Amino acid sequence: MDKATVKKYNYWQWRTLIILIIGYALFYFVRKNFSIAMPALEAELGLSKTQLGIFLTLNGVIYGVSRFVNGMLADRFSRKRMMALGLLLSALVNIAIGFIPAVNGFFNVLDTTGKATIGFVYVLGSLWLINGYLQGMGYPPCSSLMAHWIKPSELATKQSLWNASHSIGAGLLALMIGAILGHFGNSAWQWCFWAPAILAIFGAALIFFGLKDTPASVGLPNPEDMDAHKHEEAPAEQEDPEFTRLAYKAFVKKMAFGNPIIWMIAIADFFVYVIRFTILDWGSTILVQDKGLDISLAASIVAACEIVGGIVGMLVAGWATDKFFKSKAQCTSAICTILAVICLFVFWQVKDIPWLFIAMLVLSAFFIYGPQALLGIAASNQATKRAAATANGIVGIVCYLSPIVSGAVFGAIADNPNMGWNGVYLAAIIMGIVGAVLLALLWNKPADGYAKADKLLDQVRADYEMRKAGK
Repeated sequence: MDKATVKKYNYWQWRTLIILIIGYALFYFVRKNFSIAMPALEAELGLSKTQLGIFLTLNGVIYGVSRFVNGMLADRFSRKRMMALGLLLSALVNIAIGFIPAVNGFFNVLDTTGKATIGFVYVLGSLWLINGYLQGMGYPPCSSLMAHWIKPSELATKQSLWNASHSIGAGLLALMIGAILGHFGNSAWQWCFWAPAILAIFGAALIFFGLKDTPASVGLPNPEDMDAHKHEEAPAEQEDPEFTRLAYKAFVKKMAFGNPIIWMIAIADFFVYVIRFTILDWGSTILVQDKGLDISLAASIVAACEIVGGIVGMLVAGWATDKFFKSKAQCTSAICTILAVICLFVFWQVKDIPWLFIAMLVLSAFFIYGPQALLGIAASNQATKRAAATANGIVGIVCYLSPIVSGAVFGAIADNPNMGWNGVYLAAIIMGIVGAVLLALLWNKPADGYAKADKLLDQVRADYEMRKAGK
């Protein structure tokens, strides 16, 4: 490979990675703002934790369905257009949420004291449900674009770097909302939706104009052809359309839906996400109501969980996977999950030593964001680039059933005077242990599915040649 091609490839790879980091961070601006603003919504509008938990559940489940649907679409259509459109529409929904009180003259959404009526609950729930689907247009294009632009041998490290966008977005958002509510009070809850949405609109433009769908669109070879180990000889863009269709169908069937490793990863990720959402969705509320901190400090701690714990945890986990576990992400994920459970247990037990329970919450995020990042990478590597988005769609629809537990169920448990937050901690810890065990069962599985994919591609090519010959 000549130096000019390598230089051009490196430029476009890093350009793509940086835009995806910024773009997906902004998806979090118009998605996790609800979770961080929940104490204000509860105090200002009188919404209960059970209602808030139901909103989280509905949003999470429809998000999982959307990731599944859009995962299959992202393997076949323009990924940058899908991602840009999803972010733009999500921003518009967030703007609409802030204007719910303005329709009180037409529809009874507030009572005489300014608290939310059941009408407000229905409108907010409907808009947040729509937002859940639109948010599902973000992850599948990212996973597919990275599988197209990054060498398989570097995917764990570089996708972990991209995965820091989750924590960058949630962390900066927590600081923004903490500053808004800390300065203006709970009555400024609408700006928790408007301010992030404005930034997201600019992000949608960056994605649309800054990304390219494939290396071939800028005259570059596929990344696996630049790796030490080449896979899948001909790039899809140079294949006969009929062969491309047959290959796609075979890969989706065998490497995604018919791949038991993908399903094991998906089920394990369900339990990982329960821990993750316990920290991210309920973190600020727990710190205010169970640990006695004020909302501004609680938001800052959640930001630390994301920026310090999440980002560093992802990068360390990705580096360790490639360095020590020969790109076997399931090994790193099993270790990280059990360590996150231990830290969450200590956080639960410590009541009167703020620095210690704060440190434990941050460390829980540090460890849980390792598997949160790596299991998507593992799914991409197992399904290969041809079915990466579909495989991540499968993982997404399973792991995003977790808000049924972390949202509605945990909200009801927290509202129950006989259980409260202690019940939430116990349930989350048990589920984390189950997830760690499932990941340990995958310990000896191969790091990727490219060897299996080569054989499958040869079979598809042979069948295709026989069809062309009229046999």
